[in-house]
Parts: sequence; structure tokens; C-alpha cells
Amino acid sequence: MQFEQPVPVQWLAEFLGAEIKGDAGQLAIGINEIHKVSAGDISFVDFEKYYNKCLNSAATIIIINKDVPCPEGKTLLVTSEPFDAYTKIVRRFRPFEPATKMISDSAVIGEGTIIQPGVFVGNHVTIGKDCIIHPNVTIYDHSVIGNNVVLHAGTVIGADAFYFKRRKDREVQYDKMLSCGRAVIEDDVEIGACCTVDRGVSHDTVVGRGTKLDNHIQIGHDTVVGRNCIMASQVGIAGVATVEDEVILWGQVGVSKDLTIGKGAVVLAQSGVPSSLEAGKTYFGSPVEDAKTKMRELGWIKRIPEMWHKLNGTAK
Repeated sequence: MQFEQPVPVQWLAEFLGAEIKGDAGQLAIGINEIHKVSAGDISFVDFEKYYNKCLNSAATIIIINKDVPCPEGKTLLVTSEPFDAYTKIVRRFRPFEPATKMISDSAVIGEGTIIQPGVFVGNHVTIGKDCIIHPNVTIYDHSVIGNNVVLHAGTVIGADAFYFKRRKDREVQYDKMLSCGRAVIEDDVEIGACCTVDRGVSHDTVVGRGTKLDNHIQIGHDTVVGRNCIMASQVGIAGVATVEDEVILWGQVGVSKDLTIGKGAVVLAQSGVPSSLEAGKTYFGSPVEDAKTKMRELGWIKRIPEMWHKLNGTAK
């Protein structure tokens, strides 16, 4: 999320009750989690495993729960609960705005776009030209819809990320990480009925130009889907995945988080993708393998009873 104007680090320290380490004259231009940070951003880290990754990231201002040496050119804000500090910043700069009508007065809707009955369009939404938004579609605040987009009935664009921090010492163990990112649907995309595209936690979830989604598909937070991809029914993609251009995911493919599926890859139905895949290949299985290799393996598995009986000299 980008701030409307730069925020002084001194103000942030007072607002959060944090101790400043390093350059006290910095200005923050946005806030992002570690996967999406760029120069000028605030990020946070509260788990030792990720200290080095965060401290060496592009983030300029880092909220941290340990007094460590401050890298050159950065500022640390030391506080006991960086997660809580993050949520406090989100609440201050991206507060929840209750809806007062089905189509917000702050929404911008392009010429030639058709909004069918029962559609909800939230605050600060932008919808381009010549779109068709079918009945009972819900478009949450700050979402961006391009030109010539079709959204079929019951689809939800921009719902919150499924992202929680577990607190084992509390009665209510899961704290929600507030979402302040956007969902961005580029030009010429068609999304089927009852799909969900979650907003980014702090950046954008993107569905690229010309991509077509079947019904009942889930796109997780901060995932970037490239151009001209095809996804069949019941595909599920977890958060922070990258699906490059021209990828095909057939029905019920499950894709894990923090991985990349290379350009032009094809994943056959009911496959599970736990890690990154090379471009231009066809995959099958759970976990996926090269499809030809997997098919040969399945062929041999089917022959095991026959080979067993031959080995033991018994009838089938």
C-alpha cells in the first residue's frame, strides 16, 4: 500500500511507541510485507528465521522486535509486537469504510460498462470501459477492473487475504493480518461464476490481460497471474504465487504458496503443485512430475500384480 503522502519516521515511532535505531530522518512512502517491498517501504519482522531476509530487503524502514545492528541507509523501529504495529498502521491509513449503497459514489465506472442487478461495487473501485458485471458480483473497496472484462454471477473480487498469526498463549489464537492491498483485473479478462480473487495483504493480487477463469476458482492474496492463462474449474492457488504468461491449469489443480509456474507450462487435472515448475513443460500428479514420466510410472504400477504372480508362479 502506498501512502497519500510521505510519513516521517519520527511520527511513526511516536504513533507506535517504538524506539528508533538508525536514520531518524527517513520518510516512508508505503507499507508492504517482505515478499513485495521496495525502497521507501515499511516492512516488519517478528520471527528470527526471517531477520536477515528482512534486514537485507529493499525496505527502508523495518519494524522489528529485537535490538540488532541497523543496516546502512535504513531505519529500525524496535517494538515488542511488530505484527500489532503493522495492523495499527493499516487501520490508520486504510480504515474500513462502511458501504451506504450498492454502488459507491466514489466508484469510477467506464463508458459502455453494464452493471447487472444485485452487483455491489465498493468504495474507490475503478471499472474500465465495455465491461459486463453479472448479477450478485461483489467488488470490494479499492479494486481495479480493466476494460472489456466479464465477471460472472456470484464472483467476489478483493476479499481479505486468508492470513493469520497464531498466538498459542491466547484464548483466541489467531490474529488477523489486515489487508490493505488491492485486487487488479487487467483488460480482456473473463472470470466465471462463483470465483474469488483475494486482495493483496499489502500489495496487489493481479490477473493478467486476456486470462480466462472457469467457475469456482480461488486466487490467493498477492498472487500474480500472467497474460493469456487458462484455468479450469476448481483450481486453487495459494498466496504469493507467480503464474507466468500462457500457463494452463486444468480442473482441480492445487498450487502452493511462494512459487513460480513458468511460462507456457501445462498442469493436468487433479495435480498438486508444491514447488516451482519450469516453463514450457506438461506436468501431472501429486506432487507433480513431468507428465510423460508420471504416466509411465502409473503404467508400471498397474503391472505390479501381474509381475507378482509371474514371480511367484501363481495364477491371477
